[in-house]
Amino acid sequence: MGLEELREQIDAVDKRLVEDVKERMKVSAEIGMYKREHGIPVMDSKREREVLHKISKMVDDPMMDSYFRVLYSLLMELSRSYQNKLINENDEAIKVVEDAIANTPKMFPKVAKVACQGVEGAYSNIAAEKIFKNPDILYTGNFEGVFRAVENGLCDYGILPIENSTAGSVRNVYDLMLSHNFYIVRSTRIKVNHCLIAKNGVDIRDVKEVYSHEQAISQCSEYLKELGVKVTSVANTAMAASMVASSDRKDVAAISSFRCAELYGLKSIASNIQDNGNNHTRFICISKKPEIFPGANKTSLMMVLSHRPGALYKMLARFYALDINVQKLESRPIPDRDFEFMFYFDIETSVYSEEFVQLMRELSDGTEEFHYLGSYNEVI
Repeated sequence: MGLEELREQIDAVDKRLVEDVKERMKVSAEIGMYKREHGIPVMDSKREREVLHKISKMVDDPMMDSYFRVLYSLLMELSRSYQNKLINENDEAIKVVEDAIANTPKMFPKVAKVACQGVEGAYSNIAAEKIFKNPDILYTGNFEGVFRAVENGLCDYGILPIENSTAGSVRNVYDLMLSHNFYIVRSTRIKVNHCLIAKNGVDIRDVKEVYSHEQAISQCSEYLKELGVKVTSVANTAMAASMVASSDRKDVAAISSFRCAELYGLKSIASNIQDNGNNHTRFICISKKPEIFPGANKTSLMMVLSHRPGALYKMLARFYALDINVQKLESRPIPDRDFEFMFYFDIETSVYSEEFVQLMRELSDGTEEFHYLGSYNEVI
């Protein structure tokens, strides 16, 4: 039998499958309406296990069995999605979004009290000035201080680095997200051009020790390897510059920005020393209450999924079914809970889209914990 004849057979099977799936979804909708009338949750794990068990008994090939389990798991995900759409269950999250849209000013503030980790000249300082025209900055000694300043009302907003295009995610920030209440209201990306800065009169051959933040050290690892000096990690790049400026030593330098060199009376003895020329750090701006400004097209979410095979796959299938792009997926272990992880998602879709509304109605279903972190746009 030729290829075209085989494809005709597949087409005939697909035609029957489409009709059968349509019939299945029709019955699923009727089940959803019954559940609404009788106050029964959409999610029924026991019933889903029974269905998968029955399907497995119908298939005598072990390899085919695994394929059918994937197929029917997806079918049941789609059925639940359809039921949620019909009966509008899990509206709590979407109410948070609607209230935030209604109560947020139409213009992002130009002036605000903003918390940043570090000291004057730090990249967080630069990010704050990119997001706000005239920020009144409160500097904190660590990232947790930024979260606390916002939570306690000391600042309206906080600026936090979340990932770098070379060194990856800022894990300390992701870990702190698990224990603080906040909402993301904006993000931005800063081009990172690292310089080796030192006191006037210091030659690069005199340098024996270099101070910088661990992320900057990682981003300049090849350069530092060739330089062959002692490397000391400090809280941030601006603090590194301050330490060099206040030191009596003539053999120390800092990896920092050119702006820090100007601020602390230092000079750049080598520029653009990062391993990758396309080096950007992404920063988020957080607030205590949800604020959604016009044009929001990115959303961040955190959730704990069931610790069983296929849990993440099923969640990703929901994004796929709604044609929503996942821009970032990060997992972090949950303290004091063995082998359990919090998953962090950045998704790309307009907050005003029908797909977004449907997703928000569905996400509480099938998750052990679900946290909406905010919808926002990115300042370029």
